[in-house]
Amino acid sequence: MLPYVASSVGIARRRLIGELTEAGVFEATACDAGLVLSELISNALRHASPLPGSLVKVSWSLGDGCVEVAVSDGGGATVPMVNKPAANALGGRGLGIVDRLSLRWGVYARPDGGETTVWAALPLAGDAELSRDSVAETGPRGHNGSGPNLVIASSRDA
Repeated sequence: MLPYVASSVGIARRRLIGELTEAGVFEATACDAGLVLSELISNALRHASPLPGSLVKVSWSLGDGCVEVAVSDGGGATVPMVNKPAANALGGRGLGIVDRLSLRWGVYARPDGGETTVWAALPLAGDAELSRDSVAETGPRGHNGSGPNLVIASSRDA
């Protein structure tokens, strides 16, 4: 849990990259995961309400050929989705970056509307197709990988 403030973005990114580097993850992969996590936290701060106590929940895990990152907030008025902003737009590219760097990403909204989690799975190894198939079959760990409130999104599904 981190405070629902902008400085939490950098704190979480540095912790994630540090832990992934200690675990032997390639620097480029760790930096990609850090960028994705930064985008997810930034979106939570910009578009959603905080969890009780003015907090945002940030988590990550390693395993099965991928690193999964997740950010939970108090939900917002809209469902997170990739936008196609105009070339001169100042924002709107965050989930496009997440989509491009991730094997798969998605949104899980609790039925009571009290919490929304946006998660992403990034490949650890060069065999992204194998990792992508694994995540597609099993869903993200710890995010109730099925049910009517889960949305799995990827431009690779098209």
